[in-house]
Amino acid sequence: MTRKNLSVLVLAAALLQGGAQAASADEAVGAYLAARQASLDNDYVAAAEYFTKALAEDQTNPAILESAVVAHVSLGQFDRAIPIARKIEGDELLSQVAFMTLVADEVKRGAYDDLLARFERDHGIGALADGLIAAWTHLGKGDMREALKQFDAVAEERGLRGFAIYHKALALASVGDFEAAEQIFAGKSDGPMQRTRRGTIAWAEILSQLERNDEAVALIDDAFGSDLDPEIGALREKLAAGDRVPFTLISGAADGVAEVFYSLGRALVSDTSEDYVLLYSRIAEYLSPGHVDAVMMTAELFEALGRYQLATDTYKSVPRDHPSFTAAEMGRAEALRRSDRTDAAAEVLEQLSQSHPELAMVHVAAGDLYRQLEKFDQATAAYDRALEQYSSDAEEQWFVHYARAICHERLGQWEKAEYDFRRALELNPEQPQVLNYLGYSLVEKQIKLDEALDMIERAVAKQPNSGYIVDSLGWVLYRLGRYDEAVGHMERAAELMPVDPVVNDHLGDVLWAVGRKNEAEFQWKRALSFVDEDKPSPDIDPDRIRRKLEVGLDIVLEEEGSPPLEVVDDDG
Repeated sequence: MTRKNLSVLVLAAALLQGGAQAASADEAVGAYLAARQASLDNDYVAAAEYFTKALAEDQTNPAILESAVVAHVSLGQFDRAIPIARKIEGDELLSQVAFMTLVADEVKRGAYDDLLARFERDHGIGALADGLIAAWTHLGKGDMREALKQFDAVAEERGLRGFAIYHKALALASVGDFEAAEQIFAGKSDGPMQRTRRGTIAWAEILSQLERNDEAVALIDDAFGSDLDPEIGALREKLAAGDRVPFTLISGAADGVAEVFYSLGRALVSDTSEDYVLLYSRIAEYLSPGHVDAVMMTAELFEALGRYQLATDTYKSVPRDHPSFTAAEMGRAEALRRSDRTDAAAEVLEQLSQSHPELAMVHVAAGDLYRQLEKFDQATAAYDRALEQYSSDAEEQWFVHYARAICHERLGQWEKAEYDFRRALELNPEQPQVLNYLGYSLVEKQIKLDEALDMIERAVAKQPNSGYIVDSLGWVLYRLGRYDEAVGHMERAAELMPVDPVVNDHLGDVLWAVGRKNEAEFQWKRALSFVDEDKPSPDIDPDRIRRKLEVGLDIVLEEEGSPPLEVVDDDG
């Protein structure tokens, strides 16, 4: 249903009637306007509060009714959302959000006949969702034959086959028909299925129920490699030990419908707004309280919407004994960091590194946080602990060496930094960020310039539109005295990063070197205008730029004891 603005004119007219009516109308307008602003800001807590107040004054306005449902569902407050959704349907208004909420309520209550009647009235969600939910509804009624028929009907619709056969396989497994379910997952019936994380877990559990643990282990290794998260790692360990792992993904119709909302929400993430997808993840949580993947998706959506406190609270709701607890705590730390609560974020990661010292990714996350905070000693220690956890020279270690190299470089420990940069390149030879950082560092130290040029040229070939890397190429050419060649690259870097102070400063130096002094001074002034004096950076020295503007680059270089430039004056 298209949302309509509350008629402020009608409410304003009521103000003319005086007394209690005027006060009531004034409160309604104020509550509505506050609610609308809260909605625009994705402030669901305030939106729920103010839409509820507005609803108390006007219980017939479609926009207020629907918006109140959205706010309450987004917060997981179904006890408040359901009565309002019933009011919407009772008023014969069309609202997809209200119908989604009522579908969830009827599934939760096991009101399967009401659900089927709803779909006949076209008061559902959409063709795909309604078809899959109807199939699970028939399973809930104990009619497996009709459920399979419905799944097959959805599969015949163009573009819907993947969803349909996935849910059909889950439905078969939920009633113990593991042979038929495995045939679908293996692509031996109903056609090939797209591989997903949850689908792979379900398939592995099904294989275990069929006493085919070796195949389940091979499936996990093929899908995830050696870099396993705690949940997948725990599953693989049980399978490798020969344990018969139960099928846990779906235990009944409500779980099945929850999976419909979750899988559709995941599919919608890249195509629609986060606030809309949030409704799907919240309904999945409501129908299947143990659906931790839905909880994680909700938290990720809150992060994307900039509601970091809600994200933090949601991540924290994951049980400590769940295999996803580690991922949830890392997500909570990131949400805290993004809300500028860096001390709290560091505390979460520190506790996690103590409780899960064997997980390299926890130490890497801690190192990344300390590095962003420019606490390079602590970051280095965290990266040291991460590298201790790797049992082989896995390619993913390149990033840890790269990040630790940056810390060493910032601490003035160049030998250690160079070792880590080169180790990162051994593991990932053409990684452009490493090539650029090492090459640029060599340029700044004015050593091994030919090697630095080769590295940076390779980095540019990999990422020709990276302003940082193009800047490095121009700068190494400048350091080599190839000023004319440097100009084009530096101008290109400034096009790619027009407000970066370092790039503008470098461009100024290069322009000065070719005799374009007026333009050089203009670029230095631009560079100064982009410097944040309140947040000093080791990459830019505003006092040095001011000195260049005062006496020129050649004098500054002479004062620093650097070799002079062969400057050509062509500014006239």
